Amino acid sequence: MPRFSVVIPLYNKEKDILQTLNSLFLQTFTDFEVVVVNDGSTDKSGAIVQKLEDKRIQYFSKENEGVSKTRNLGVARANAQHIVFLDADDYWYPNHLENLDTLIQEFPENPWYATAYEKRHHKNFTTSMISPILEKGNNWKGLVPHYFENSLVDTLAWTSAVCFKKWFFEELNGFDTQITHGAGEDTDLWLRAALEAPLAFSNTITARHNLDGSNRISNTPTLIRNFMELDAYEAEAKNHPGLKKYLDLNRFSFAMQHKMAGDQSTFKKFSAQITPENLTSKQRYMLKQPKSILRLLVKGKALAEKLGIRLTSFN
Repeated sequence: MPRFSVVIPLYNKEKDILQTLNSLFLQTFTDFEVVVVNDGSTDKSGAIVQKLEDKRIQYFSKENEGVSKTRNLGVARANAQHIVFLDADDYWYPNHLENLDTLIQEFPENPWYATAYEKRHHKNFTTSMISPILEKGNNWKGLVPHYFENSLVDTLAWTSAVCFKKWFFEELNGFDTQITHGAGEDTDLWLRAALEAPLAFSNTITARHNLDGSNRISNTPTLIRNFMELDAYEAEAKNHPGLKKYLDLNRFSFAMQHKMAGDQSTFKKFSAQITPENLTSKQRYMLKQPKSILRLLVKGKALAEKLGIRLTSFN
């Protein structure tokens, strides 16, 4: 049995999948299998994978059902006790699985793990994730009981840098298939996991989130996405410090997306549930702005990134 099962959901990523797989096959830790699930791609993605001659690859193809069902199927087909995910346009440094394996050795009883990661905004601009946990230093490893307080700008857990014990993933019922098109599938699972157990985390950056990948699910129009149900976790906020603010920041994000999409009623629904004190003055200002101003702010953010400056409304 391999140490890791690497689950890769594949949908129309012919421009990216080979580079992603190359980063996987260059890992210093080689005891893994690869479970590629083709979610009904209409391009050459599947053919590219099928041409590769590596006995560690399991390849499955099905009709298009979305990333949650695709990842869940990949886990069901996995043979290892440790499940890692790698999106078909992301990248691992050669020591990523080695980094995770070290975490597992240090915290063998913990049910989930993650490493620090960076964000590639475009080919000339990459930044580190932002979290207070990084102040502990590059070589720090440990359990993080306060997940939500450390995930208010960038989440500690991110899909291509997280690892689950298979039993824990299955106990959580995996990704919620009712949430679609990048409208909180990942956030919802991390939230449920964090309510059950602390995250074992490594501050060493060994994965890269490629925000400039092709055919990105987050570019799906807002009004055809099914967003996660944040209210389902409101009662838990009484027992978990930081959760209410974490929920409100997600409400802020969802509200902004709906205002820019012209859905004023859903914008009002999300914004009405936010405790104002949980937002910064910048965020409260943005809630009051018309769609036209918000679009200008988005353009300004894109321009700043071209100049090598990361702007975010979350800090």
